[in-house]
Amino acid sequence: QVQLVESGGGSVQPGGSLNLSCVASGSTEFTRWMGWFRQAPGKEREGVARQVNRGTITMYADSVKGRFTISQDNSKNTVYLQMNSLKPEDTAMYYCAACVRQYCTFDAANFDYWGQGTQVTVSS
Repeated sequence: QVQLVESGGGSVQPGGSLNLSCVASGSTEFTRWMGWFRQAPGKEREGVARQVNRGTITMYADSVKGRFTISQDNSKNTVYLQMNSLKPEDTAMYYCAACVRQYCTFDAANFDYWGQGTQVTVSS
C-alpha cells in the first residue's frame, strides 16, 4: 500500500502561482510513475502531468504545457506541481496519484493509489 498526502492548494488571482506537494509513504518502491490529476465540479477527472520516477519521461496535458512543472525529490518521497500563470479554468480539486505499471497514461484507471486532494481556486 502507498499513502499519498497533498498540500499547497489555496486561492489565488489569475496570473498567480501555487506549488503543490505530495508526500508518499508506505511501499513506494513499487511505484513507477507519479501523476497529478484535477477534477472540477461537474467534470471528469483529467490528467495534468505525469512523470516516471527517475524523471526521464515527463508528460503534460496540452492545457497546462508551459505553465505547470512536475518534479520529484526521491530523497523526500515527494512530488511537486509548480503552477504558474494560473487561469480561472485551472480551478479544481487536484489529486496526486501513483502508478505501479511500467508505463502509465493519463487514464485515471492506470493509477493505483490516490491522495485526498487539495483545492485550487483561481479567481479575481
